[in-house]
Amino acid sequence: MGSLLPEELLASLNDSIRCRELQIQQLACLIASDFPSPPNLVLHGTQTTGKSLTVNALLQAIEHPSAVIRSKECITTRHLLERTLSGVQDALGDAVPLTDGRCESISAFVVQLQRLLDGQKKFILVFDNIDRQREAAPTLLPALARLNETIPNLTTLFIITSPRPHLFHKPGIPHIHFPPYTRAELISLVSASPLPLQPPPSETPPPASANPPSSLSQADLDFLWPRFATAVHDSLAQPASNSLPALRTLCSRLWHPFIAPILAHQYTPREFSKLMVRNRYLFQSEDALKESIIPLPPQPQHPSSSSLNSQAATKKQTTTTLHLPTLPAQLLIVAYLASHNAPKHDTLLFSKYSTSRRRRRGGGGTMAPRTPRKKAANRTISRQMLGPQGWGMERLLAIHAALFKYDDYEENTDGDRARKRNKGGGGGSGAGAAELLTQFATLVGMRLIVRAGAAGADPLEAGGGKWKINVGGTYVRQVARGLRFDIDSYILE
Repeated sequence: MGSLLPEELLASLNDSIRCRELQIQQLACLIASDFPSPPNLVLHGTQTTGKSLTVNALLQAIEHPSAVIRSKECITTRHLLERTLSGVQDALGDAVPLTDGRCESISAFVVQLQRLLDGQKKFILVFDNIDRQREAAPTLLPALARLNETIPNLTTLFIITSPRPHLFHKPGIPHIHFPPYTRAELISLVSASPLPLQPPPSETPPPASANPPSSLSQADLDFLWPRFATAVHDSLAQPASNSLPALRTLCSRLWHPFIAPILAHQYTPREFSKLMVRNRYLFQSEDALKESIIPLPPQPQHPSSSSLNSQAATKKQTTTTLHLPTLPAQLLIVAYLASHNAPKHDTLLFSKYSTSRRRRRGGGGTMAPRTPRKKAANRTISRQMLGPQGWGMERLLAIHAALFKYDDYEENTDGDRARKRNKGGGGGSGAGAAELLTQFATLVGMRLIVRAGAAGADPLEAGGGKWKINVGGTYVRQVARGLRFDIDSYILE
């Protein structure tokens, strides 16, 4: 597909916006020429694929007047329409009459826009992220797509994430797809702008007695930076967030710790394999993925296996604990007990009035001799190995009433907790049961408890729905330990 732009201008656009040569040629053929352009044009693709960057660069290169409206910055539809009129007026300058800027409806918007564009040969109006417009009516996009019916010299560009069927209620709109960058394209884009082989500016300068770092040439940087970007992409960026800004952020965070041995005269820039072995903790840890203003903590030069195991155990213990309030924690414990205990054992485990008495055989003080029993031919599998089983809502409330004494609290004006009149069990009626069901719905929303029965059954009716725990025993034991509850005493092996 040939474009109508000069070769020098096209080469300049391809150099400034790399890996988007095909999309630049398609846009140039549709909007850059003096010939009539299509009334509407849709540019779609996932985030961070260069849609807005490509459009802005092309509009600056051509001679036709244009205006770009960022829809996500507009609060309401009226704000969007008024900002569009202001952007069109700023793009045209003093050649158009001034308007008051107020726009109550889409009809008034069309009248004022037609008055502004009267006498113009071609005008390009871009709505960026129009699919994320707040408080947008269902008729907004179809109305914007029909602007060319009353304003023939207007070309409207819509930049969206993913086109849906019948989004504009108008067939025949050209679409240009911006695919995600591939692995080679991401590494090529990041390698085009390397960071310098210098210590970070926040660090204090070395003393005068210290040896200054050896001179590093541009060839050393060109050798080291692409290999470093490839290692960061394969280890952290691709599994976490396969996008260009995420890869650039990770490279900027890990670059200075990675080149610290080079600045300390321990390795040369050409010893990339040794640098990878020395700095393997940077690519094994996920600390660089966390958004924080605190820099990465310094690591020992040669950490031992015991120190690495202790750090990993400490990190796992501190990061996997989710602090729950008292009532949701109790419900999570009860859900775990109901999922791993058979219903026939509920009376034995949770009832306060059940007693197990052995019957005496024979009469008087004599005992009949026992006959040895045969061993069972088949061995039953423990319920702990079968995974969590489903249970009903009535069973959950009954177990909670037997294990925990629920007191309904409310916050008074002083912030202290005042006990109300409901001092019954956890599965009581009224406000207590409503609070339990509310906290249960919170656990379901957090995916700590999931549905196990039929999808169409009512979960609150007797036998209508089944639920089960969705977390492991290690996590539930940590929660129970926070409540000082011995959960192992209520589990039958």
